[in-house]
Amino acid sequence: MTEKKNILIIDDEERIGNLVKQGLEGLGDFDVSTAVNGLDGLAMARKIKPHLIFLDICMPGISGVEVLKRLKKNKDTQHIPVVLLTAALDSSARAECSTLYAGYLEKPVGLSVLKNKIEEILK
Repeated sequence: MTEKKNILIIDDEERIGNLVKQGLEGLGDFDVSTAVNGLDGLAMARKIKPHLIFLDICMPGISGVEVLKRLKKNKDTQHIPVVLLTAALDSSARAECSTLYAGYLEKPVGLSVLKNKIEEILK
């Protein structure tokens, strides 16, 4: 049996985070944690060191872009791949995030697309 991959979802819409968590865990290959704001997400990333982070851009407090910058500046989290999972990603935000080595998926996104993206990144 292969080791389950740890996935962290940082999204201020708790319902969305829980739906994605249930879906991915239902596939049997993933252990999923969720955080509902950027600061909690940063702390959780340092603590659990996930294999991959799905990150919303538009959040109250610190934005997803700021969370991404902080993740990439921290030696404990800079290696973790980040995929922006967002309904709002204009061309300037997309360009800024690409310089920080983050992929992106636009909401709404299906479970099969998420699984394929995870497999693509973690292979």
